Amino acid sequence: MKITTGTLADGREILFFDRADTLRVIEDRRDIEPVRTRSEIRHDSLADQWVAVTAHRQGRTHLPPADECPLCPSVGDRLTEIPEPDYDVAVFENRFPSFALDVPDPPETGEELFVRLPARGRCEVVCFTSAHTGSFADLPHDHARLVIDAWAQRTEALSALDEVEQVFCFENRGPEIGVTLHHPHGQIYAYPFATPTTAQMLRSARSYAERVGTNLFGDLLAAELRAQTRVVWQSRHWAAFVPFAARWPVEVHLYPRRQVPDLAALDDAERDDLAETYLTLLRGLDALFGVPLPYIAAWYQAPVRHHRDLAWLHLRVFSIRRAPEKLKYLAGSESAMGAFINDITPEDMAARLQTVMGGTPLTTVEAIDEGTS
Repeated sequence: MKITTGTLADGREILFFDRADTLRVIEDRRDIEPVRTRSEIRHDSLADQWVAVTAHRQGRTHLPPADECPLCPSVGDRLTEIPEPDYDVAVFENRFPSFALDVPDPPETGEELFVRLPARGRCEVVCFTSAHTGSFADLPHDHARLVIDAWAQRTEALSALDEVEQVFCFENRGPEIGVTLHHPHGQIYAYPFATPTTAQMLRSARSYAERVGTNLFGDLLAAELRAQTRVVWQSRHWAAFVPFAARWPVEVHLYPRRQVPDLAALDDAERDDLAETYLTLLRGLDALFGVPLPYIAAWYQAPVRHHRDLAWLHLRVFSIRRAPEKLKYLAGSESAMGAFINDITPEDMAARLQTVMGGTPLTTVEAIDEGTS
């Protein structure tokens, strides 16, 4: 892998990740104004959570035609966010970020219950391929591995920033999810706080460790592997299953068998195996209903500075589609109370996924070491 770093016309950073030793001379010929981010985070005293307020993002790019896609390569006089005629994987600072390093301090409120802080962090766009059509599932193995290496490199680099407390790599896929750019891409958020979901999981893991003496994530993975009922795929280094208490009609969790805090900690063998396993999983999900599945793919990584011993890197892929022509909408119970209601049993969904992903998940069991580490 070769990494080339450059600067866009407005001062934002861009990085190219290439499989070959590609020579790049990055020159952004656009005449664009510098980004001025005015984000802030406000504390919700009742929930004890931070909420980002980002009014400047109202004008962000929304569903442009294919010939105006900002994530395609720049060709001739058609200038995009990618100032190169071709690329493998490109990562750049979002022009409409929720978090940025140069955010000014907001005015104080003078009220103890109204706490506001600058939303300092970073938001990046990860372009999986220069091709405008297709999806991650269409990538060949070595290209998928390159994306994984890019995620790992950006996780390590962003974790080194003083302002950052957690790095989140994710992909929103499909118009039903609300995607505003159809080019295959994902995003990375470097938050100035540990997210509410992460904080809750780690509280549960801490309580479990104090009570039982072992790691909650590892014990959960081991229990799913013992039960086998909801396991949809296994390899030497990874295991995928529909969780026992799945919230979404389609929901799959993918765990490494070895406890690691984040993507940067994966070794070469685990990354190679992940590329194959993730492609198999995404292709199976697309086969589930016979139409491309709208999904959110979310990497749960340890916070940068605390509880890394409790965390266990894993991926969650979930979808609002519950049938070929039906979507699940978050209504009163889910949106107002956070109490999910799932119309499909996890065991039924696991059985369907086992079928479309090639039958029994135990076909390679002879090559798998028992247990987890």
